[in-house]
This record gives sequence, C-alpha cells and structure tokens, in this order.
Amino acid sequence: MRAHVTKSLALAILVLSLWSASCQKPFHSENELYICVAANISLPYWREAKAGFMDAARTLGVRADFTGPDTYSPDEELAAFQKAVEKNPSGILVSPARPDMFTDAINAAIKQGIPVICMDSDAPNSKRILFIGTDNSQAGLESGARIAKAMHEEGNLVVVTIPGQHNLDERMRGVQDVLKKYPKIKITQTLDDKGDPKLANDQISALLEHKEKVDGILCLEASGGPGAAEVLHRLNLAGKIPIVAMDKNPETLDWIQQGVITATIAQKPYTMSFYGLKFLDDLHHNIVHEFKDWRTAPASPLPTDVDTGTAIIDSSNLAAFRAAEASRPAPPGASPSE
Repeated sequence: MRAHVTKSLALAILVLSLWSASCQKPFHSENELYICVAANISLPYWREAKAGFMDAARTLGVRADFTGPDTYSPDEELAAFQKAVEKNPSGILVSPARPDMFTDAINAAIKQGIPVICMDSDAPNSKRILFIGTDNSQAGLESGARIAKAMHEEGNLVVVTIPGQHNLDERMRGVQDVLKKYPKIKITQTLDDKGDPKLANDQISALLEHKEKVDGILCLEASGGPGAAEVLHRLNLAGKIPIVAMDKNPETLDWIQQGVITATIAQKPYTMSFYGLKFLDDLHHNIVHEFKDWRTAPASPLPTDVDTGTAIIDSSNLAAFRAAEASRPAPPGASPSE
C-alpha cells in the first residue's frame, strides 16, 4: 500500500513538473532579431562570418539578418547600419569600414537601448560595448616577420592595404614595428586596393611594368593577395617575389598550393560573428549580473576586447588545413558551394 502511494506521489510530482515547465515563458521570444552589418559581404571572408552568425542564431533559436553592400563602400554600409537601427533589433554586430563615420550612429543606437558590438574592425571612440576580432597589431607583427624572412631581411617592400580602416591601420603599425628590426627592408610603396583584387592587380602590374624594384609584397587585407599573385604568375615571376597575404579565401589557398603566395595570416571570421551574436544575446537578456542592467552600468559587464587569434598557413600545413575545413559540417539549408 505504502509503495503504491509513493509511486502515485512521484507520478503526480512528475506530471506537475512537466506542466509547470510547459507553462514557463520561453527564454527567447519570437520577436528577437540580431543584425550583422559589414561591407564587401560577397567576399569569402564575410560569407564565412555570415555562416557563424546564422549558426549562432540557430543555436539560440533567434532570428538573424546579415546585411551590407557587396562592395567596399563605407557610405552604403553606414546606410545599412542606420536601417538596421530603425528595426529596433535586440542587438547589432558591425564591422565599421571607417570608424569616424560610424561613431555618431553607434552612439545613437546605444542611446536607443540597442547593444552594439564591433567585430573585425573597431570604432574605439564610440560607445560600442566591446570589440571581438583579431588583435590586428599582433597580426601585423606576424605578417611583417614572415615577409622579412621571405625577403632574406633586405629589399624593397610593397604593402597593399586600405588606409584609414582602423583594423588595417593597426596591422600596418605592427608591420612598421617589426620592420625596425630589419633596417635593410624599406617600404617603398603603400597601395590602396579598396578591397578589390582587380585594383591590387592593376597597381602591382603598373609597378612591375615601370621596372620598379620589388623584392616583396605584403597584403594586409584579403583581396590583395590573389590580385598580386595573378600578376606574378602572368609575368613568370612566381617564386621570385614573395607574397605574404591575409585571410584564407579559396583563391589565396590555391595560390599557396601553386607556390605563388608564400604564406597567409588567417583570421577567424566564423568565430568572431558566432560569439559576437552570443555576446549580444547576453546583453539583451542581462545574463551577466554584475550590474542590474548593461544600459545603466558604470562599466560593461562583458569583456571589452576579445582576441579571436590567427593562424599562419603555408605549403607545410595547407593540405591539413583544407582537410580540416572540408570536414566541417555545412549549416542546415546551405548549398554545397557555401
């Protein structure tokens, strides 16, 4: 009899617990929307970032949108950011192409109560909550050390970048710091390719056609490497002028395999956007209880700077790197090419 009563009581408690759980309000509501804004989003780098952002959204069960111009256009990106703010989302992740242009817009979003996090490129003078991405000064140090080794510590160096973009300026600062150790290397040209491999190609071609002495090419953004590599391949200079690239887009890895690009400094855009959305979600729900509310907190309850790290890819580890990437499961609904 007692055993029967005990079993009945246990069953009643179980039913009550299940009923109570079913009546509890879900942690995430259906109207939660997180938006990532960037420029040049057709690049492989940003397609990888989109995959991370959407994967994080699926993990949390929230809605997400990835937006911005298909070319390097700070004006169009700013307009996309302002449209995102108008939707009053639960949070915005942004990679500001020109930090000075975005400061006021970011501050206005924060004042409106929308958490804003910068990824990849920072707007340090704004009121953004935190920056997540590469330690760009360190990436510049790694790039500079690698090209110095490839140039045998002497010669004329051409740098391909986008001057005025905060993350790339930080990389340039790292390069300049490390090259102080190599006084026989001189930066003779700094080219602005505006994130377009065709512009990098045209400018490198012009230098070589005018018989400029080029002993090494250092690319601080993703498009420069493939653009420079095609020129050297076309002019039969592959292997004669070393190139150190940035990022791991398929074209860059192909040129490493062919021996035209010496190495590349690979960032982690998937990681940046994946955790960027999770940090936004933490802010929206005030998960970290150091203060009552992030909006009124005297200091951010989250880290202010998250370094996602880099990896150096060259001929010695290219095959292993590609095999590891190929084994990564594709996100639901993705086409085989994504």
